[in-house]
Amino acid sequence: MPRQHITRRKYSSIEETLKTILLSDTVGTQEEIKKALEELGYEINQSKISRLLRKLGAIKTSNERNQIVYTLPLEPAPQASKNILSQLIISIRTNETLIVIHTNPGSASLIGRLVDHHRDKLHLLGTVAGDDTLFIAPKSVKHIAKTLHAIQLWVADTLI
Repeated sequence: MPRQHITRRKYSSIEETLKTILLSDTVGTQEEIKKALEELGYEINQSKISRLLRKLGAIKTSNERNQIVYTLPLEPAPQASKNILSQLIISIRTNETLIVIHTNPGSASLIGRLVDHHRDKLHLLGTVAGDDTLFIAPKSVKHIAKTLHAIQLWVADTLI
């Protein structure tokens, strides 16, 4: 069988082929995946295999023979959202002096870093992040409503 070079047109085909290979629970390395694809007539390099594995959400696990193999997770990957940032934020609240953002566990540092990057646009001095809570100090407590509104708009418009 002549070798097939990977093209954008054939990419869907190789993804389906790779899914079938992964579901066989027999490949433990990217080199084994490359060899299996080559036996089926595909010519592909390791970096493309790595990207495909990541795209498919492939994981390493033990098969029935206690071998470490690549496979596909039992649950499908969550749907991509237009605004992932809004999925990480649980609530945004304020009092007379401080704005507090509650996030999913582990997300406060990421959101704090993003907010700090836009501190002038958002009218704030800085942030302090924990695991799931972000404290935001506005430039002026007199204008906290303006700062809160700027943050809410920024969250709605930000794509990450």
